[in-house]
Amino acid sequence: MNTFELIAPCHFGLESVLKREIYDLGYEILSVEDGKVTFEGDAEAICRANIGLRTAQRVLLKVGEFKAVTFTELFDKTKDLAWENFIPVEGKFWVTKANSVNSKLFSSSDIQSIIKKAIVERLKSKYNVSWFTEAGYSYPLRVTIIKDMVTIALDTTGESLHKRGYRRMAGKAPISECLAAALIMLTPWKKDRILVDPFCGSGTIPIEAAMIAANIAPGMNRTFIAQRWDNIVKYKLWHEAVEEAKDFIDLSIETDIQGYDIDEDVLKTARINAENEGVSKLIHFQSRDVSQLRHSKKYGFIITNPPYGERMEEKEALPHIYGSLGQQFANLDSWSAYVITSYQDIEKYMGRKADKNRKIYNGMLKTYFYSFLGKKPPKRKDKD
Repeated sequence: MNTFELIAPCHFGLESVLKREIYDLGYEILSVEDGKVTFEGDAEAICRANIGLRTAQRVLLKVGEFKAVTFTELFDKTKDLAWENFIPVEGKFWVTKANSVNSKLFSSSDIQSIIKKAIVERLKSKYNVSWFTEAGYSYPLRVTIIKDMVTIALDTTGESLHKRGYRRMAGKAPISECLAAALIMLTPWKKDRILVDPFCGSGTIPIEAAMIAANIAPGMNRTFIAQRWDNIVKYKLWHEAVEEAKDFIDLSIETDIQGYDIDEDVLKTARINAENEGVSKLIHFQSRDVSQLRHSKKYGFIITNPPYGERMEEKEALPHIYGSLGQQFANLDSWSAYVITSYQDIEKYMGRKADKNRKIYNGMLKTYFYSFLGKKPPKRKDKD
């Protein structure tokens, strides 16, 4: 079976989490760069990565990479690639996105147009046709040019991988499903530990935690554009990948995952979303202000995405919000808190300096993921 270079883009700052996920799937990592991890895999890997990766935004199949500083070079080197191995004669193809950073070629529209023309010319000569109907299945392309190095790849995913399918409704400023999963995976939380999100909104962090706890693959209940690419990925491989993922699901587990919010309407949305994903029995949603955050047990986790105050009317409320969070956290015995925010005064109102923080881009917004660490629980003695 043919092997490919596969590229998995992710949020900037989360490359290490994605690298670990890909490694756990059993694939060789080729490179790790800002915002993406490249790995080697066959057609089966395209299916398993799309279905199983929690923190990737999509899975791209690299067709070629080369240096180009003129549009003539871009055309000629694109035309030299073996496009007939990827796009059938009736295939519909176009460049969905072209990014250029620190490069001579920077016009996205020109890059898209020239690459399309080059592929057409290549396929004309290979298929001995002068015109393409493009009436078949879609083969969208993505192009990045960084310091004059051009990478052209087919997008095997289609709609971004953060669209798991369960969040048909969302609250105000929801966190991406991929980012929520990554934040959880950056902590030492495990399914037998308490997790509370006191600003849960439409429930993304608790739902992603429940999916991790129950081993539910994030892409099981959605479709992918490459499912139509029988010339590259046989459909039976998709079916086999889903069946493999089903075998790992365990909904019999006991969890203590809680989501609080003061907005009753958004909590209704959270409950519907959890029901859609089949994890409602693993999560307890409750209408509760952060000032009412409390728990009798030790060694729990707060993982949350509180308001950032990006809108002026919200900014005035931030000292109260973060002050309440800090006060209630201080009353929790041996708990750890992990908070993603762009609010710079968080440590002041949490009442202590963070043990560490990590810069993460939430979309285009620079945020930090603050870790306020509590005591570790004692190690369990192995039972005889």
